[in-house]
Amino acid sequence: MIELENVGYSYGGGELLSDVSVRLSPGSFHFLTGPSGAGKTTLMKLCYGALQPTTGRVRAFDADMAGLDRDQMALLRRRVGVVHQDCRFLDHLPLTDNIALPLIVSGHDKEQQRQNLDDLMNWVGLSQRAEALPPELSGGERQRAALARAVILSPDVVLADEPTGNIDWEMSQRLLQLLIELNKMGKTVLVASHDLALIRAAKSQVQARVLRIANRQLHLAGADL
Repeated sequence: MIELENVGYSYGGGELLSDVSVRLSPGSFHFLTGPSGAGKTTLMKLCYGALQPTTGRVRAFDADMAGLDRDQMALLRRRVGVVHQDCRFLDHLPLTDNIALPLIVSGHDKEQQRQNLDDLMNWVGLSQRAEALPPELSGGERQRAALARAVILSPDVVLADEPTGNIDWEMSQRLLQLLIELNKMGKTVLVASHDLALIRAAKSQVQARVLRIANRQLHLAGADL
């Protein structure tokens, strides 16, 4: 699926990540943890080509990302759904149109996908909020909407960057259940989180591998997590 081989990344003259190797195999569930500023978001951006490594190689779906042209990269990114830490929406559009944006950008007819869109809205529990504008949404609703938008093209991989960072525990659990359901559907899932209680809760429900960034390198977290 996605593989980082001896990847390093430098920014502003300083090395942020060094000699990182990891493979996100099909159907796997990973957590990525570490202190703020350790490089979790950077590593996720490397996974979907938003950043290019300073050293090493990133492969996705058997292709070396460094060798992809613009069109090839666009096609690859359709196979990777990303839930950004700071999920942004177009405030003048109702929620259903915001979630449908990837369909429109990729050339799909939204009306032809109406049933899939309705099913997705129901899955994340937002059917009753379909016509709400983004400023009217709660934090939990925004995060579920961000997840819906990330998976509307049925990607093979879902990357979620601190998806529960600004919501309460109950809503965090609800979002976690959606991610676990995606994994049970066969999706590869990588979740960046500093919430160790959430990670422990997930490990009781799904076979998850926990990775920790420390001192610029990636380590497999031990059983003491």
